[in-house]
Amino acid sequence: MDSLPKRDANHVPLSPVTFLPRAAAVYADRTSVICGGTAFTWRHTHDRCVRLSAALQALGVARNDVVSVLAPNTPALYEMHFAVPMAGGVVNAINTRLDAAGVATILRHAAPKLLFIDYQYIRVATDALKSMMDTALPLLVVIDDIEAPTGARLGELEYEGLVARGDPGRHPPREVVDEWDAVALNYTSGTTSAPKGVVYSHRGAYLSTVGLLLQWGVGHEPVYLWSLPMFHCNGWTFTWGIAARGGANVCVRAPTADAMYSAITDHGVTHMCVAPVLFNVLLDAHRDPLPRAVEVLTGGAPPPAALLERVERLGFHVTHAYGMTEATGPAMVCEWRERWDALPAPERAALKARQGVSAISLAGADVKDLKTMVSVPRDGTTLGEIVLRGSSVMKGYYKNPEATDAAFRGGWFLTGDVGVVHPDGYVEIKDRSKDVIISGGENISSVEVEAALYGHPAVQEAAVVAMLHPHWGEAPCAFVTLKKEFDSGAGEVSEEELVAFCRSKMAHFMVPRKVVFVDELPKNATGKVQKLALRERARGLRPRGSDKKKPGTTRPATLTALSRL
Repeated sequence: MDSLPKRDANHVPLSPVTFLPRAAAVYADRTSVICGGTAFTWRHTHDRCVRLSAALQALGVARNDVVSVLAPNTPALYEMHFAVPMAGGVVNAINTRLDAAGVATILRHAAPKLLFIDYQYIRVATDALKSMMDTALPLLVVIDDIEAPTGARLGELEYEGLVARGDPGRHPPREVVDEWDAVALNYTSGTTSAPKGVVYSHRGAYLSTVGLLLQWGVGHEPVYLWSLPMFHCNGWTFTWGIAARGGANVCVRAPTADAMYSAITDHGVTHMCVAPVLFNVLLDAHRDPLPRAVEVLTGGAPPPAALLERVERLGFHVTHAYGMTEATGPAMVCEWRERWDALPAPERAALKARQGVSAISLAGADVKDLKTMVSVPRDGTTLGEIVLRGSSVMKGYYKNPEATDAAFRGGWFLTGDVGVVHPDGYVEIKDRSKDVIISGGENISSVEVEAALYGHPAVQEAAVVAMLHPHWGEAPCAFVTLKKEFDSGAGEVSEEELVAFCRSKMAHFMVPRKVVFVDELPKNATGKVQKLALRERARGLRPRGSDKKKPGTTRPATLTALSRL
């Protein structure tokens, strides 16, 4: 057996990029991308990606060069998921919800050779670049509106111009020589103020894509609505996966209720992915039930069972997944069991809200006691940390060997999420050991919000935890103690003032939706803030705007110390 060698014919590096030439050959005349009145076939999309790859190589993009893009879900962002790695580069899709400071932080760290900027984000990109004049700036390429070009420019390069002048004869696509090479770089703020760059390999992205297609049951010729941002773990790998199934990508610049329902009606959408926050958008539109079911994959914050029940009555068939940037998207899927169909609706929804079983692409997923690295019993009550292993786990954190080493232990990747295993083997998250707040599918660092609050002259101490939000799923709730001179009446400090102060320091989605003034924060014997007690308190609170207080209300009455909770 060992005498049989690997050959070029039987040992080929795995890469999700290979799905595109196959789609062009097998599904050439099928619709590939739809955006408003613009539509391409897979033959057209392949040709455009090959041309863009050639143009990138002509501009000097080579192996491991980062190419960043700040854009909503458009044909350009979709095409770059193939064209950049075809040029040997690493695609870095930047979160469009970030403010200029957040974008600048990523650009400084990633040091991209090129930065593609959608015309809608020229202002934020310009402000980010102005703060980076002390470092080498990337070449800039504007992505104009493909339907109605605006003529907006930032520098001399423009996306459609690059596609038009790319010469594949001079610069053909580069073959992937090593499947361990990087294909994508995605940033997540995690639980520190500095974002970490998560690097995906070609092999990991390929396996995650194929595994998720199989586990979700995606058949051939799906019509996929891009309601999930492509910057979220490369659209949970469906940027590549829809090509593998010869489907149609329906792009919308913003997932409003009108845009989503219109796409479902006009194009016969069969599949879509959403963060739970979009369920509220769909429900609030008060539409009639769909004429035929739409398969929905959801993840981010665990969706409440009651919310799932309401959404499914509209005709959306929901599958719940759990994952993270470091796992190349979904790492667990709540696979449905036929016998559960006979259960009452509330029980079905509660089962569906669990995180589920290991993704097919993983070699293993477990819940362990980190002190012993022994698996917890399947009793649904014993807590442990969720751990993963497999080729779809990240290569590591870019330029951060210390954090990379800390993330792995004993052959496992440590997720930082605490959960239990039920007797049937399904995992359910019970807490987040790193205190990450997931708002609208976005990770918010409580440490970063606390740091901003500490910058206010009146704040003595601050602790931030997650509170329930009717629209975003979760939102930051800040518990604050004031310095004595302010607490004694030397100067009034209102909730509105602290919220406005935070808004001036960070992206708006990170700003606390509630500020609670307390005499002291609950602490343990070593002086560490007991966030569990604060989270319990936050469960009974409502975010600002949902209260019926009169405008102009100043500092609310100080609450008694929470250390007795």
